[in-house]
Amino acid sequence: MSGQPVATPGSIYDFGSIPEGASQYPLEYVEANRVLKLQETEELVTIGTCEEVSDRLLQSLRLYHRKPVTFHGIEGAELSAFLGRRLSGDSADAASVGDGDQKLPLDRLANDAPIVNLVNSLLIEAIRCDASDVHIESYADRVVVRYRVDGALRVAGSISPDRFRAVSSRIKIMANLNIMERRLPQDGRISVHLAGKPFDLRVSIVPVIHGESIVLRLFQKTGVTLLLDELGLDESQVQSIRRCVAFPHGLLLITGPTGSGKTTTLTAILQEIRSDERKIVTIEDPVEYAIDGICQIPTNDLIGLSFDSLLRRVVRQDPNVIMIGEIRDAATAQLAVRAAQTGRLVLSTLHTSDAVSAISRLVNMGIEPHLIAGVLRAVVAQRLVRRVCPDCARTVAATPAENDALELNGITHASLMHGAGCSRCAGTGYRGRVALAELFVVDCDFAQMIASRAHSSALAAALGRRGMRILAEDAYHKAAAGITTISEIEKVGVV
Repeated sequence: MSGQPVATPGSIYDFGSIPEGASQYPLEYVEANRVLKLQETEELVTIGTCEEVSDRLLQSLRLYHRKPVTFHGIEGAELSAFLGRRLSGDSADAASVGDGDQKLPLDRLANDAPIVNLVNSLLIEAIRCDASDVHIESYADRVVVRYRVDGALRVAGSISPDRFRAVSSRIKIMANLNIMERRLPQDGRISVHLAGKPFDLRVSIVPVIHGESIVLRLFQKTGVTLLLDELGLDESQVQSIRRCVAFPHGLLLITGPTGSGKTTTLTAILQEIRSDERKIVTIEDPVEYAIDGICQIPTNDLIGLSFDSLLRRVVRQDPNVIMIGEIRDAATAQLAVRAAQTGRLVLSTLHTSDAVSAISRLVNMGIEPHLIAGVLRAVVAQRLVRRVCPDCARTVAATPAENDALELNGITHASLMHGAGCSRCAGTGYRGRVALAELFVVDCDFAQMIASRAHSSALAAALGRRGMRILAEDAYHKAAAGITTISEIEKVGVV
């Protein structure tokens, strides 16, 4: 038999502050029955539950409270995070308990050790706020946990220093690393599940003066990926990319520093061009987005699966399109150009500060300019900046310095936007990110300049005469449109 049906699971935070201490049920009771008191007034008690409530439990709760009781469905992951934070104050005697399972369900609660629940709660909270990284850093008298959300680090909490070693050991067990090794860096990977969704975590642990620094990078293996129209590129840039990838062969490069969204842009392109008539193969480190209908290969340097070694074998598979996660060395660059010469469309990334610098970077890797001129279709340079939170955005007057910067980029009488801070953006004033970009397409005249070894400054001047909008101009236009702020674009160094 079952009692009162429960509504579709929602958030425990819809009710504001959750009762704690003596006002909350004992943690053992919460864990055993998967129920949590969400709110209590003189007239009503609201109880959250992860599943349908039995008649017996319903009756016992009514007798206990002696007032009307309503039930609200909650996510198991949120209950697990709540318990993990509360149980982290318990004894850590069972800290190293773990099964080494590489498919770990984060929202499993029953009989888990306190440290297991603590680590699970850190990961659940990171996933809930769409963090890309979790940083756990040990200092002399404290251990700080920070999440990187929308590219910016924010403090998420702290851990008692006497529990840090247990937390470190638990993470090492999950990643199949050596729990006894605390003097040398270690790298590993973890696969976890949360609410039925798989996530990959790339683990990096390095020794520091007061312990260790642990960084977990999160990747959702499946999920909705952005489309090309949703990246923040302007319409002319989107159309230029579409024309370039419509060619059956050639090289398209996305440039920018680490964390500038290069892989996201490539994935959006692949989403557009995949079809039953094209064989598409990717070589990635790691595979960040799983895309149906595309052969995706993760690199593994430990067994010799590097970008260049995989690329040599991939070309024998007769692909129409090859995506290389990154051109890091001369060998990979040579193979990428050769693949583009022999009738394949090659997409890849480079670490350069702007679009024009991609050409000199390839030359420095040993690629002859005439070969670059023959295969290069286009180069996109990009950065990511945070969007102004739409829920707390307010119009603000530009300062004299901001007006001068806007006028230098051809913008006058702009009304800027600023996020005041709200619960939806955790008080930051920003929510989500948007791409800043500059793009040039190689035509016959520009290819001739490349082949004749024209200097980067001459190439940049030629692109300027053709009307290419550089990164700084794109950034200030997005600030003037209220999409981001000038202080935000200054942080990424495009001014």
